[in-house]
Amino acid sequence: MSTTISQGVKISVTTIFRKDLSNADASEFYYNYVIEIENQNAFDIQLLHRHWKIADSLRPMRIVEGPGVIGEQPKLAPGEVFSYSSGCDLESEIGFMVGTYEFVQFDARGNKAGTFDVDVPKFRLEFPPKLN
Repeated sequence: MSTTISQGVKISVTTIFRKDLSNADASEFYYNYVIEIENQNAFDIQLLHRHWKIADSLRPMRIVEGPGVIGEQPKLAPGEVFSYSSGCDLESEIGFMVGTYEFVQFDARGNKAGTFDVDVPKFRLEFPPKLN
């Protein structure tokens, strides 16, 4: 698991190699990742935007960005946790993802009080037999 705390938001990532979807002979490697976002601030926040860099040793760096995650823009009260699962494909046996989330902060009246970026920790995408 990879974990970081940035701007009062804790991000934890767990990765899973998907043997059932992968074909090493055809250079197709699929991974799922589960991300848990915890608001450790004293104010409400809402995830607005994601920005990913996906490294694959057999491809140029890919950039993926867009609104929210998995079609949602979750709002988190202090102490609240949001978790989601997504996936990624690689053409090589080893790669990684790293990125940022943009959040909006809300004041005590529920008004938007500015935006800030939160780091998503770098997490490795590894074909298990390659590690032996």
